[in-house]
Amino acid sequence: MEPRAARDAAPSVSREQVAAFRLSRHHLLARSPRGRLLEVLRSMGGAQAQLLSAAQTSVWARLAEVERAEIDAALYTSRRVVRAWCMRRTLFLLPSRDLAVFGGGTARRALREVRWLRGKGVTDRAISAATTAVLAALDRPRTRRELASEVARSLGVPLRERKGGDGWGQSRRIPWLRVGRLSLPVSYLLHVSAADGVVCCGPPDGAEATYVRGDAWVPGWRSMPRAEAEARLLERYLASHGPATARDFVWWSGLRDSEAREAWALLGDAAASVDVEGRASWILRKDLRELERSELDGAPLRLLPYFDAFVLGQPGRDPLEDPRDARRVYRAQGWVAPVVLSGGRIAGVWEQRVTRGQLRVSVRGFSPLAPAHARELRREAGDLARFLGASTAAVSVA
Repeated sequence: MEPRAARDAAPSVSREQVAAFRLSRHHLLARSPRGRLLEVLRSMGGAQAQLLSAAQTSVWARLAEVERAEIDAALYTSRRVVRAWCMRRTLFLLPSRDLAVFGGGTARRALREVRWLRGKGVTDRAISAATTAVLAALDRPRTRRELASEVARSLGVPLRERKGGDGWGQSRRIPWLRVGRLSLPVSYLLHVSAADGVVCCGPPDGAEATYVRGDAWVPGWRSMPRAEAEARLLERYLASHGPATARDFVWWSGLRDSEAREAWALLGDAAASVDVEGRASWILRKDLRELERSELDGAPLRLLPYFDAFVLGQPGRDPLEDPRDARRVYRAQGWVAPVVLSGGRIAGVWEQRVTRGQLRVSVRGFSPLAPAHARELRREAGDLARFLGASTAAVSVA
């Protein structure tokens, strides 16, 4: 069931109005003034952070004069920003005060792992003992090996190491534990434990990542009932990526259709129906006037990194002018390429490398770029070089 707003007379808006609204919410029409890191992360619905460098570049594209040290300080010193698993059980950078919404609002994804364990013959008692041990051990930041040692001691089981996947393109020896009838990597138990608690990343310990419970890490932590978290997650999605449909929310969040429908039902009259050139969609009622007044006029060029939130959150891959270009953006194994955004549309893809202090940006346009675009590219590349600590920047266009 979708909101009752579906029965209202739906105002019509154009794709250009929708693009302008989303660009504004993502601070891509004009960069937000320096010092508004939390506002930027909140209004874009978090920065995808499987690759932390990509999340940092997503922030750079939206926040004037930002420096990487500012982001690191917010992550590890003030703890105003947190890196945690949420949508689609992937890592995002979020304002810490929003972790209960994004972590709790996607927790039902972890219940699928619980059901899988049950299907393999692992008892509820064994699952509960393992998740309880994991969450108890995460009262402070711990590396995976430290976590595995604590959990093994708590459960009274031996700790083993096996060679296995540990992220994209990585394969090394990682700790495994016996849970009921199965041997499982401790990294998998982190995901299972999200069914009962919110886990986030702590500060790095040398080259090792650390993990910690949200309530033990986030200042002023406040828990939130799951249903409330899911409804508020939907609100955040529509505020950042609307107008959208329930199916779009399913694609973005990783929830099931039935779970998403429950969140839509709770939203009720807070949502308003709109017609986007024949496509029935919804937006928060409080944002309707802003959407209707939005104009796509002079949207600047931006260099967006891998997995940028603006691209990931768009229903039906809306930013693409020509669907035939989708394979150049949405690549194999879930990779989403860095894109050149111009006028609210994806105009090409790009790559970067820093060699001897010089940032080299290589652009492949989907169609020939205008001379004005070349000037914008040089300007953006120059500021990206500053952000990355390079002394100069060079741009090539194919």
